[in-house]
Amino acid sequence: MNYSEIMIRYGELSTKGKNKMRFVNKLRNNIKHVLSVYPEVTVYFDRDRGHVYLNGADYQEVSASLKKIFGIQNFAPSYKIEKSVPALKEAVVEIMQSIYKEGMTFKIAARRSDHSFELDSRDLNQVLGDVVFTAIPNVQVQMKSPDITLRVEIRPDAAYISHEEIKGAGGLPVGTSGKGTLMLSGGIDSPVAGYLALKRGVEIEALHFASPPYTSPGALKKAHDLTRKLTAFGGNITFIEVPFTEIQEEIKEKAPEAYLMTLTRRFMMRITDRVREERGAMVIINGESLGQVASQTLESMQAINAVTNTPVIRPVVTMDKLEIIDIAQEIDTFDISIQPFEDCCTIFAPDRPKTNPKIKNVEQYEARMDVENLVERAVAGIIVTEITPKEEVQDEVDSLIEDLL
Repeated sequence: MNYSEIMIRYGELSTKGKNKMRFVNKLRNNIKHVLSVYPEVTVYFDRDRGHVYLNGADYQEVSASLKKIFGIQNFAPSYKIEKSVPALKEAVVEIMQSIYKEGMTFKIAARRSDHSFELDSRDLNQVLGDVVFTAIPNVQVQMKSPDITLRVEIRPDAAYISHEEIKGAGGLPVGTSGKGTLMLSGGIDSPVAGYLALKRGVEIEALHFASPPYTSPGALKKAHDLTRKLTAFGGNITFIEVPFTEIQEEIKEKAPEAYLMTLTRRFMMRITDRVREERGAMVIINGESLGQVASQTLESMQAINAVTNTPVIRPVVTMDKLEIIDIAQEIDTFDISIQPFEDCCTIFAPDRPKTNPKIKNVEQYEARMDVENLVERAVAGIIVTEITPKEEVQDEVDSLIEDLL
């Protein structure tokens, strides 16, 4: 017997009052985006639950995708059964015999949304419980916290039986808490920061600085791949590539080596803020972790933040590196992040960067450059790409074709 449907229960959405349907609609759309790689799957939502109809799709694969989507409290795979007492009896016995182990307790929990069905919920519980006792003589019933709960639902179209409840990712549906611009470097920390922002319902656009020929096409692909991993948690993500070569060469030529990192990060913050404003985002998100590198001391953060009044969210700021790595491994970005491609933050990194940069010195060095025009040219040169879960499948096909050729 194969699962035919997955029933989805919402998490924090139940507390959202009058806005609940807005949250539910966003969750439904996110699920559709993530599951778009399974063309046979269809999604239907009502006010209380979601329904993912498998239509022959592989349950294990669809289930693995659902586990990552924020806003889902839990979900239950279900069998679709003919809506008749004999068919229900047969299905209940088959399911119980496949999952029962000696000493387990059980209960039947029936509900009836189709009130024309011949038995009410109480009678259905008793009739189906009796066939279990007959099929498994030593089984014990337990109404509170049994080992097995068989949920039987009588709907207008058919009956549905489930016995498994799988924990979801929780959090809020992506897009229900506004939009933010994620500074995505390609390292370990920034994808984790993006993931944590997504969990609280923030729609992210991933902004990546590229400095060819100093940074390679491999570094850009790495950033694309990291973004694609993040689409698993709420659907499509806009990827913004910023040309940064001219600015990095200008900084290297006109500023002392010790201040290269501070000046680079200030330019990055200015550009990110400009793009954020033009694209309607509310906050900047980055992967800074306090004290981890020279540009992430409080003094450095203060000097870098001075170029914007926009809120900057740092989800991993208080985490140890090992904590961040644990999350990166959990969300499957770690192996991509450690690929040996240099990004804009490492190509001109000084041996002894300034950990306590003075604002007056920073401004003095910036006065040697045409800051506004440099920023404007970078913003004018951005390349915007939509990253979807589907592209990962296409990339695998392309790779296989290349191998064959």
